[in-house]
Amino acid sequence: MESKKLYRSNTNRWLCGVCGGLGEYLGIDPTIIRLLWVLLACTTTGIIVYIIAAIIIPQQEF
Repeated sequence: MESKKLYRSNTNRWLCGVCGGLGEYLGIDPTIIRLLWVLLACTTTGIIVYIIAAIIIPQQEF
């Protein structure tokens, strides 16, 4: 069984690939993750959390 790892996506990215990577890791459409992230950014400190995630989550290797 292959272990899953969380990476920022190279193929499914708009800004930094955080939502694409989360979508691939969780097995759901990254568009849903993006919509939830926009709602989070509008109500709380989602932008800061996104920037921190973009720094912490490693880039996907080819």
